[in-house]
Amino acid sequence: MSTDDYTAPPAPTVALEPPAAATATVDPSPAAAMAAASAPAPPRTRWAAIIWGTLFAVIAGNAIFLLADDARREGIAGWVLDLTPMTVTSFALLVAGGLVLLLGAIGLIRRIQRRAASRTP
Repeated sequence: MSTDDYTAPPAPTVALEPPAAATATVDPSPAAAMAAASAPAPPRTRWAAIIWGTLFAVIAGNAIFLLADDARREGIAGWVLDLTPMTVTSFALLVAGGLVLLLGAIGLIRRIQRRAASRTP
């Protein structure tokens, strides 16, 4: 068979009429209104997960930075061994206060999201 004997397949036909679904009328029944009102809402942004993920990423980045070099590692070891019990208690209270602040910020963001979601129709 040579290439001269080849015939192209027929071109596809295009319908010029709109599909039946596009010309349907709007159903004013209560069931149709309920179905339209119960359409799924767009997904929410999980800000708490973003905040916690950022916090853990910062902690991990600092840990890698501080532990990657021998001189920094030795400096941290010397600093930790020189801490007094009062300093350790102060740092523990500082960390606890930071966590309370972070949890409060996450709670405020959650409240704002819920209020915004209740206002949207």
